[in-house]
Amino acid sequence: MQLHCHSQGSGPPLLCLHGHPGSGQTMAVFAEGLGASYRILAPDLRGYGASRARRPFQLEDHLGDLLTLLDHQGIDRCRLLGWSLGGILALELALRYPERVQGLILIATAARPVSDHPPTPWWEMVNTGLASLLNLALPGNPWVIRTLGSRSLYRYLLHQHTPQAYRRLAQEGFWAYVNTSRYAHQALHQAIARGYNRLPDVGVIAVPCLVLCGARDRHITAQASLETAAHLPQVESHCYPDAAHLLPWEIPDKIASDISRWLARQTP
Repeated sequence: MQLHCHSQGSGPPLLCLHGHPGSGQTMAVFAEGLGASYRILAPDLRGYGASRARRPFQLEDHLGDLLTLLDHQGIDRCRLLGWSLGGILALELALRYPERVQGLILIATAARPVSDHPPTPWWEMVNTGLASLLNLALPGNPWVIRTLGSRSLYRYLLHQHTPQAYRRLAQEGFWAYVNTSRYAHQALHQAIARGYNRLPDVGVIAVPCLVLCGARDRHITAQASLETAAHLPQVESHCYPDAAHLLPWEIPDKIASDISRWLARQTP
């Protein structure tokens, strides 16, 4: 299908792939940090955001959509940046279509994703709903963060409960969640049920890779991310001690700086 795509900046193309739930708009933090030097392309994946899905699909269908997008944009080969599910799709593109991939930036993701998220009690679900709605009305309000946010499911997504991170949740995260279709949920759950594991395969990826993870990540653990890094032939990795799954929203300046420095060392 033809994907709705957010585009910003100029220079070499960088295809940015969002997580689940998500949308291309949630990748705006990378456009803000890198758009001065790179052309940021951030599509809404099939079943997310404005890329409406009208029937069930498989996780693998995203790959054909992304190749069609690159063809439509006249891009033969580019670097990919993937956050969470987006990183898994970036790995799949590199494995299946290596001629289209120039490098990988993998954020809070893994070739064999492992979670240590604890069971969710009812009161955390209630706090999450209340925190989301109040944060939507009062983005980044310290009282909302202190009273509800840090006692909700956000405590597993964030380690640094900063106003800037909660403003991102209000402006981008809330709407990405609302606009994630049931078909997107189904496709991801089916892939998880099959026991997704590409760790034995990633050793053939011959392009430079950058792996970034938060030490406090409970959704895809830092250990799983670093395990992936250990299997990639050309890799640089960073594990940030005071960040979790939403690390680009927690420490955006540090993430942008480390990505920019890595990109500057790569061949054109």
